Amino acid sequence: MTSYLKLGLLLGLAALVNAGAPALLQHLAEAGGTESAIATTLWCLSLFLVFGWASSKAAEGTVFPSFTLQLLVGIVLHDALAPLSLQLTLSVVVCTALAAIILKSGGDEIERKDFWQMAYPTVMLAVLGYLITFIVMFPLLGLLGLDGKTAALLAAILGSTDPAALIPTLKPLMFKSKYKNVANLAVAESALNDAVGAIFTAAVVAMVLSGVPLDSLSSLAEGLLSAQNLLLLGQQFFFGILAGVIGWWGVAVFERYKAQRFATEQAEHSYDFAVVLVVPLLTFVLAQALHGNGFLAAFVVGLLGNFNHGSPEFKTLLHNMESKIESVAKPTIFMMVGPFVSAADLSSTLGLGLAISVLFIGLARPLAVMLSLALTGVSFQEKLFMCAVRETGVIPVVLAVITVAQFPEMTQLMSLTAWVVIWTLTVLPAITPWWARQLQMLD
Repeated sequence: MTSYLKLGLLLGLAALVNAGAPALLQHLAEAGGTESAIATTLWCLSLFLVFGWASSKAAEGTVFPSFTLQLLVGIVLHDALAPLSLQLTLSVVVCTALAAIILKSGGDEIERKDFWQMAYPTVMLAVLGYLITFIVMFPLLGLLGLDGKTAALLAAILGSTDPAALIPTLKPLMFKSKYKNVANLAVAESALNDAVGAIFTAAVVAMVLSGVPLDSLSSLAEGLLSAQNLLLLGQQFFFGILAGVIGWWGVAVFERYKAQRFATEQAEHSYDFAVVLVVPLLTFVLAQALHGNGFLAAFVVGLLGNFNHGSPEFKTLLHNMESKIESVAKPTIFMMVGPFVSAADLSSTLGLGLAISVLFIGLARPLAVMLSLALTGVSFQEKLFMCAVRETGVIPVVLAVITVAQFPEMTQLMSLTAWVVIWTLTVLPAITPWWARQLQMLD
């Protein structure tokens, strides 16, 4: 009860700050020019840091993951974070940079040799499973009343799962030896299909911008399978992987340097952390320059570099990376929903958001898992477990922010994304340990 009291106090404090924010922001705006821009940006950054930390503390001992609470607090702070809704480029850049760092970290989490052993089921689930999810959800969203463009974009944005939520959920679970690969499969799929989701969403956005009709599944398929779109998808995949491989070479050089110095100095230097941060960012830039997908490149460089396993010289760097992602990157991205969604927006889409979430969890996910893994060696128990792995989080939020920046008239897009994130991040992490025990997969 005390934990939920703290949660209520936090939301109340956020509401008070939000109520007083317009007067403060008006006062800051009177300074004008650069001074006003700097002050309002630092104000928003301070809210992210303070309330992101407070949400993590308040979530302890409750059924709510910190991610869900951070998203809700960001929405309560809608008016306080309003300057970011007017600085769309800044919001998109911040989200993209942090997402690239998180995706590289997702690649780091998977042992490279383990990934190669399960590469086939991972690719099938991450690529074919994503496409099945999209194909299933697009007509269902139309039946729920969404127009073709919104339905296509929402299905593309929400088609992927999320390593940011999965990793802390799966880490405490002690799987039996014959089921240990299922955790790696879940993390690998979530990291890879985030990149697939980014590529596919970019393709759907391009179709909407070019005026391709999206009023039926057949017209959508015709647009997706057009020569121009297939070429775009091929470029995104090929050059994204190529940029990741080049980034891997840079990581390998840094790894040798670190290993040599560690052998002689036995010391860790804090400024080396800059290299760890810059690798996914420069890899992303390289992929963009080559017309590839930067998110895929960031994941590939993390997966291939994979420097954190069994390397004592990287122990401190890895800890620093994880702590900064948990305390800065994830809260910032989840709270970034706030500038674009108000409490009234969230309330007005409650029923629709719940219906969409139930369809994603109860229908699209089981179909995607069973069909995409049908011709793999994954056991039936593992497939049943993977059916309950449907957390939606960081990358879908980032894709939603990027998409809303291009289509501000699609007012429901962000609030419906928020609802799916809220429901999947609240319900699924809570039932995952129970479901694994029911399937007798845990020691």
